[in-house]
Amino acid sequence: MPTRIAVFGAGSWGTAFAMVLADAGCEVSLWGRRPELVSAINATSTNRDYLPGVTLPSGITATADAATAAAGADIAVFTVSSQVLRACLAEWAPLLGRDTVLVSLMKGVELGTTRRMSEVVAEVTGAGPDRIAVISGPNLAGEIVRRQPAAAVIACPDMSAAQRLQTVCRTRYFRPYTSTDVIGCELGGAVKNVIALAVGIADGMGLGDNTKASLMTRGLAETARLGQALGADPHTIAGLAGMGDLIATCSSPLSRNHTFGAALGRGLTLDEVRAATRQTAEGVTSSEAVLALARCHGVDLPITETVVSVVHGGKPPREAVEALMARSAKRELPLKHDRGPGSPPPSRSAPGPR
Repeated sequence: MPTRIAVFGAGSWGTAFAMVLADAGCEVSLWGRRPELVSAINATSTNRDYLPGVTLPSGITATADAATAAAGADIAVFTVSSQVLRACLAEWAPLLGRDTVLVSLMKGVELGTTRRMSEVVAEVTGAGPDRIAVISGPNLAGEIVRRQPAAAVIACPDMSAAQRLQTVCRTRYFRPYTSTDVIGCELGGAVKNVIALAVGIADGMGLGDNTKASLMTRGLAETARLGQALGADPHTIAGLAGMGDLIATCSSPLSRNHTFGAALGRGLTLDEVRAATRQTAEGVTSSEAVLALARCHGVDLPITETVVSVVHGGKPPREAVEALMARSAKRELPLKHDRGPGSPPPSRSAPGPR
C-alpha cells in the first residue's frame, strides 16, 4: 500500500510539496481552509489561487475537513504560516495517530515565545523528538512544480525516521538529504527570510550587487552565530538548509520575502505592501522573533536588527543602511567562530552528522 500523507496547508509550498509526494507514489490528502478552493482543486486538478496553470498529479485529493485529511495518515506535513501553527495544531493534534510522523515545512520563529516550529509541534502534540522532523532547503515552489531539479535537507533526531521520509519524497527532480541537526535546519530557514528582506530592500533602493553580496555573506554569518549559540552544526549552516536556501531566497524574484523587501525599498509602507501581497512573507513577523531569540542568547545580529527597524520601526531604508555601514570596524572570522559581543560559550550539545 502507498504511504498515506496528510498535508495541512494548500498554499503554494504546501501544494508543491503535495505534488512531490504524489510523484513519489504517495497517497496525499491536501487540507485547505477554504472549501471553494478545495472544490476547485478536486474539480480541475489545479490550485488556481496559488499555482495557476499547474496540473496536479492524480494522487492528490483536497479536503476542507481536517479529520478527513488526518484519517489513517502515516505522516502529517504542516505548511501553514508559522504564527498560526500553534492554534491550528490545537485543533489537528487530537485527529492524528499516535505513531504519525509530524513534519514541519515552515521557516519561521514564533513571535512572543521565540520557539522554533519543531518546538511548537512538540509542545502542542506531546510527540517525542523521534516523531518530529523538519524539511528545509532552496525550494522555491514555482520551480518545484515545474519539476526542475532541487535538493533539500530532512532533519530528525531519529535518523531512521529521516531516512523513511527521504524515501517517501524522493523523485527524479527532488533530492532530499538526511540530517539529525534540526536546530541548524530551522535556523537556516528562519534567518534567511530576514536577510532576504534586507536584500530586497537594497534592490528596491537601486543598490548594486556588491551591497547584496555583502548582505548575504554577513547574513550567513549572523545565522552561524545564532546557530552556534543554540547548538547547531556549522556544517548545516554552510549547506543546503543554510547557504543554499539563503542564495535562492535572496536572489529569486519568486521569493516572497525578497519581493516584499523590494517594495519597502521603493518607499511603500508596511501596510501598503501587505495590502498588495496575497501570500505570507514569513520574515516580516519572524524578524522580531529572530531578534528576540538572539538577544536571549546574547548574539549580535545587526542586519536583522536593521530589518526590524525598517519593517516594524518605520525607519527610512536609506537611514537604516547608513547606520549599518557606520558600525564599528570588525575582523572577519570563520563562520563557526563569528560570535557577537556578549555571546555565551558555544553549546556542547551533540553535533549533527558530518
